[in-house]
Amino acid sequence: MEKVKSKASKKTTASGTSHPKERYEFWYESMLLIRRFEEKTGQLYGQQKIKGFCHLYIGQEACASGAVSASIKDDKWITAYRDHGLPLALGSDPKALMAEMFAKSTGCSKGKGGSMHFFDKDVNFMGGHGIVGAQVPMGAGIAFSEKYNKTGNVCYCYMGDGAVRQGAFHEALNMAMTWKLPVVFVIENNGYAMGTSVERTSNVTELYKLGLAYDMPSEAINGMSPEAVHEAFYQAAERGRRGDGPTLLELRTYRYKGHSMSDPAKYRTKDELETYKNQDPIEHVKEVLINKGWATESDLEKVELKVKEIVNECVTFAEESPYPSIDEVYKDVYAEADYPYIIE
Repeated sequence: MEKVKSKASKKTTASGTSHPKERYEFWYESMLLIRRFEEKTGQLYGQQKIKGFCHLYIGQEACASGAVSASIKDDKWITAYRDHGLPLALGSDPKALMAEMFAKSTGCSKGKGGSMHFFDKDVNFMGGHGIVGAQVPMGAGIAFSEKYNKTGNVCYCYMGDGAVRQGAFHEALNMAMTWKLPVVFVIENNGYAMGTSVERTSNVTELYKLGLAYDMPSEAINGMSPEAVHEAFYQAAERGRRGDGPTLLELRTYRYKGHSMSDPAKYRTKDELETYKNQDPIEHVKEVLINKGWATESDLEKVELKVKEIVNECVTFAEESPYPSIDEVYKDVYAEADYPYIIE
């Protein structure tokens, strides 16, 4: 079964209120794959086939798929440890992602990283990172490299709302704006960080305003809408490609599950959860496809079956894959290089 492929290319069309059929088709299949992959991940975690820390992306799918459709092939991506959605939207092999969570040698990080440390250089996914906020200066560094090498590419640097309390966030924004780096800082604001609401952690609850202290173009976006995400990312990326520097986007989104698999999420009400489920991005895109006559219920059922088969194949692949050999523990720790200036 062919995996879902990204629609990103060097010919990405301009932003606007009207989006073509092909883009909606990409959004639907991409977001549905993320949703079903994550639902299966939750089931497997409950069966103890997946262990360790695990953070699901259910509800936040538009933040990944809407962004990818606005990017170009050679752009770079980096995020925190809720990292399953982005590589799936970018076109990573879902089998390798599932195998990584099973700690198998066929995983995208050779079974050494687990759920929080996906990497895939083939799609320019520079990883999920487990230390809160640590990826933010890394994102600025990647953007510095792109600017230095005059590639015309942009780095999209994702973080959660809790990460903006880290000093590294502010240092990275200051440097990025000073050097006009081609980086789009993305706050996936799902309201609760690990479990504490934004209102209880800061007087500044509209997080995009944090970028204004550095005169950085900043705005809040409906993170439940792939259209809104696409349009904001396109404009921010074009700003970076022109040499006008970084942008801060606050994607106002929502996770339907707890912070991690061990979080019962008792700090929020059922009514609040249902309010966001009524804005579900997958159901929205499905409705657009049907209402515009671009797809029938039967067409979308076929997509559902295709995605289900992909996910089932992922599980079979992960279960049948071998664990890493014991000598792998010593590999990929240091990079091999010659040091001509070492005096013996």
